[in-house]
Amino acid sequence: MPVLTSDPGATPVDEELSDTGERHRLTALTGLAALSLDAMASVAYGPEAIVLVLAAAGAHGLGFTLPVTLAIAALLAVLVASYRQVIAAFPDGGGSYAVARTHLGARTSLVAAASLVLDYVLNVAVAVTAGVAALTSAFPVLYDDRLWLCLGVLVLITAVNLRGIVESARMFIVPTVVFVGSVLVLITVGLFRSGPVSTATVDGHASALADNATGVGALLLLKAFASGCAALTGVEAIANGVPSFRVPRVRRAQRAEVALGAVLGVMLIGLSVLISRFHLQPVQGVTVLAQLADASLGHNWAFYVIQFATMILLALSANTSFGGLPVLLKLLARDNYLPHVFALKADRQVHRHGVLALAAVSAALLVFSGGDTNTLVPLFAIGVFVGFTIAQVGMVRHWLLERRAGARENGSPGWRGKALLNGCGAGLTGVATVVVTVEKFEAGAWLVVVALPLLVAAFVAVHRAYGRIGERLGLGRVPEPPHRERSLVIVPVSLLSRLTSEALTAASSLGDEVRAVTVCHPDPEDRTALHALERAWAEWDPGVPLVRLSWGRRSLGRPIAAYVREVAAAEPATRVTVLIPETEPERLWQRLLQNQRGAVVAHAVRRETDAVICRLRFRLL
Repeated sequence: MPVLTSDPGATPVDEELSDTGERHRLTALTGLAALSLDAMASVAYGPEAIVLVLAAAGAHGLGFTLPVTLAIAALLAVLVASYRQVIAAFPDGGGSYAVARTHLGARTSLVAAASLVLDYVLNVAVAVTAGVAALTSAFPVLYDDRLWLCLGVLVLITAVNLRGIVESARMFIVPTVVFVGSVLVLITVGLFRSGPVSTATVDGHASALADNATGVGALLLLKAFASGCAALTGVEAIANGVPSFRVPRVRRAQRAEVALGAVLGVMLIGLSVLISRFHLQPVQGVTVLAQLADASLGHNWAFYVIQFATMILLALSANTSFGGLPVLLKLLARDNYLPHVFALKADRQVHRHGVLALAAVSAALLVFSGGDTNTLVPLFAIGVFVGFTIAQVGMVRHWLLERRAGARENGSPGWRGKALLNGCGAGLTGVATVVVTVEKFEAGAWLVVVALPLLVAAFVAVHRAYGRIGERLGLGRVPEPPHRERSLVIVPVSLLSRLTSEALTAASSLGDEVRAVTVCHPDPEDRTALHALERAWAEWDPGVPLVRLSWGRRSLGRPIAAYVREVAAAEPATRVTVLIPETEPERLWQRLLQNQRGAVVAHAVRRETDAVICRLRFRLL
């Protein structure tokens, strides 16, 4: 029998993509656009971070910009190669968390997860504030409104990601291509220049070179290396988001990772070559990238294209976190370290709760910082380097275990080179972590040092809570066979109506016995209403007894809960159900007209008893 499809022209591949949700996943190109914006945008502040540190040694110190950048590029190559291996070994995503969970133990994996969470959240805040800072630099009149601009950009990015990661990736392809293309053109043209074409951007700005220049020592170079490593943030995002790619996921993610490393490395080295060639110096109020654009292309429309492309990409680089963090939260929730709601997916393969949680925490950071980038930058790089180091150490252990497992057969070819690669990467990123933490501690890094153990403690607390719940539920054990028990259904009523009839009919279908209950207070008005109800009930005679619950104080839920407890104590072998009849209005706004009596009763019964609560919705059509 032929299979009919809704689209006669659909191919089997189209049908498969549609059926499995693959069309809402990433290709190598869209993955590069969605998950690498953080790393791409880092060239706007990575070389500048190196220059600012080396400026302490004067013009002589700036001559070491290229060697330091080459060392960072070498580390970048190590990280790309390592995370390419991580992608193959851990196709379910999670990056350093997945590596540590498998090879380094639960506590270490939680440290990795906490560092990644902090990095992702800070990346959103830093990216948004940096993008808005570029905007306010071009239009100073907007400076006082920068916080509201930051929150507006955050709302926009959140809305785009709630539509699905593929939709967000497609929107970000154009600005990514414009930015990368502009920087590559800047580098290419600059390599053919013997000197700067224009210095208009630095006119009237004070130099940031130190007046009392220090010598160029190992500590200064180490600080420059650690500061410049901020350009490596975001390299791990593709490995964290492997499940977001289309099949074959591993191959597509690896291609995106290699492309990211190649483009980022070329831009970093190229910009550093131009810094040395043009003998640029840091100046107050002008970025190094702006100086390079001015020197290479001139102070014309091309200069403004690069500035606006930088502004847009910095703001949009927050999308890296929206692509990677929800996947990490899903893995943590799956392992019972976060509420299970973070593992749920909405339409378009979106982890909606993870996206919304990231947006909420980022908004709080933006309010805390007042939209100021400098308040957030000192906190930024530490978390990602902790994750880098843990991932590298975990991969060393991974290759050692692979070697032992393969020794019984034909060995594990190439394991020494792979382990050495990851070991060198662990050493380099570990040193960078210590240097950045010590150097930036008083500038705000202490917040990260405090937040990391607090996050780990929160993960452990959630895990213990789920453990206790699982023990009470007997998860993992075969339960007793189900058996039938006598059932009593209690229906709260206050007057006779069609709703009362529907409720008693439903209750009679659910239980062996039905009792209607009504609460009576000592007020004369209430007693008059009670007598009227009892007379009407006797005339109606529904075959269900009406139980009067006298209560001294004005309350509705507590007397019903007390009656349920009395019945449960007197009849322990009886299952008690409280059926609460409620009307479902025709219009949403009409819910404001309801008295919420059902919600009050349900809350009291749920809090004080073990009875089953059933809320009957009667639609008013």
